[in-house]
Amino acid sequence: MSHHYSGSDLAFPHADARLNFTDLYVFPNPGDGSRTTLILNFHPSVGVNPPGPTTTIPFATNALYEAMIDTDGDDVVNMAYSVRFTAAQGGAMVATLRRVDGVHSDRTGDDGVVIVEGAPVSMGREPKVTNAGDYRFFAGWRSDPFFFDALGAINGFKFTGHDYFADKNVASIVLEVPSSKLGSANLSLWGRTVDGASGSWVQADRGSHASQEPFLAGDEKLAYITGEPANDARFIPVFAHSLQHVGGYTPEEATRVAATLLPDVLPYRPGREASYPTNGRALTDDVEAYFLPTITNGKVKGDGLKPHTDLLAEFPYLGPPHNVT
Repeated sequence: MSHHYSGSDLAFPHADARLNFTDLYVFPNPGDGSRTTLILNFHPSVGVNPPGPTTTIPFATNALYEAMIDTDGDDVVNMAYSVRFTAAQGGAMVATLRRVDGVHSDRTGDDGVVIVEGAPVSMGREPKVTNAGDYRFFAGWRSDPFFFDALGAINGFKFTGHDYFADKNVASIVLEVPSSKLGSANLSLWGRTVDGASGSWVQADRGSHASQEPFLAGDEKLAYITGEPANDARFIPVFAHSLQHVGGYTPEEATRVAATLLPDVLPYRPGREASYPTNGRALTDDVEAYFLPTITNGKVKGDGLKPHTDLLAEFPYLGPPHNVT
């Protein structure tokens, strides 16, 4: 999860950029508080290991892209919105959106009730939006809304004011749904990818909170991104060790702070204004102004960057992709 490279050594899960989950945003519709927007971003357009552009194909056809939702506070999924992609003629892609109910996270790729079928994927600048009953759906390339001096962060938090993501793209899934269909007034959410390339479906990446996995998971990164939030207490010692190393925390204080960062789920109460990390996440929330003081024990307050100016006022809210016709 952001800053955006989930695999070991800043690589991609399963060596496939399309399986990399980057960010989760959840907020009420700006004009209708009874509706909720979920944005899940994947597949950074540029990698660092190996360096350079990634594939121009936004999503993998042998994978699932899912918004996981816990409705009863036990950090176990109760329902999910699952998207699978299919190649179409002329290099196009189409998407099928399903709603999957139940506490099992195992998938066959065909579970659940179909909500949207054959939705066109946006490969260019103009967003292709699909309306299906009470749902609105978008999938395709978009400008990455995440703002962060990532290179400064990995260089000892020596920030230069350069927004690494200002000219980058991500593959986005945007879903607008009546909040009444989310199943509870108190939700916890996370995103994930599931890889079916081997013939069986295995979780490749997951997350909700910004930057925790790249900076805190340490040698347990693979176990972390393939794990379940309900089991995240096992990573408290790992996070605490990183907090001691980076922020100079005492062992006791590091353990206390680490426990506040887990499980890796995003709380959300539908209808209330989004405010990270206590209630969803808006596209303009400065998540690093929360994370950087935490990881550095207050020594670094932020990187001084501002939200991107290419955001849209209406669905799908994300700006058009860069260098795409």
